[in-house]
Amino acid sequence: MSMDINTINNRLDETLEVLTKIKKEQIELINEVAKTLTETFKSGNKLLICGNGGSAADAQHIAAEFIGKFYKIDRPALPAIALNTNTSIITAIGNDFGYEMTFSRQVEGLGQKGDVFIAISTSGSSVNAFEAAKLAKEKGMKVISFTGEGGGKLAEVSDITIKIPSNNTPIIQNAHISILHIICEIVENKF
Repeated sequence: MSMDINTINNRLDETLEVLTKIKKEQIELINEVAKTLTETFKSGNKLLICGNGGSAADAQHIAAEFIGKFYKIDRPALPAIALNTNTSIITAIGNDFGYEMTFSRQVEGLGQKGDVFIAISTSGSSVNAFEAAKLAKEKGMKVISFTGEGGGKLAEVSDITIKIPSNNTPIIQNAHISILHIICEIVENKF
């Protein structure tokens, strides 16, 4: 039983340490993401967001927060699309073009200048997210990435990269959703 308590304490300590570093070093970047999304929605543009695995769940979750509500029920729906949710699109693109194009093909069809593209990738090097980010940038979209410590290839093509100071995937994911929830709250308060 004491090994379980040690695991709990160690993971909570690690999470708190990472969140404390983010609080000290990245508040301005987080605020910049919220400002960018607010301006995007106010100008009538949309958010395209994606991820793989647990990050796909986070992308879907955040799109739902913007379309539905975070806290406020008395605000307009904010246009956000998670690119990893339509299995027919994903499997068709994967089959016909290759898995690395699952998100870029959707950016090609849905993205417009002035939109925002967010990629969530703990490694920062998910090929399908990277290819989509490159295309989004070419189309004149703002590109924002949420990554782990190094930033990976996504950092090279992103306007803003939120790099979680950790190499531990679950800890990175915990921080991503915490930050994305804060951003949802800030953006929602502007509407």
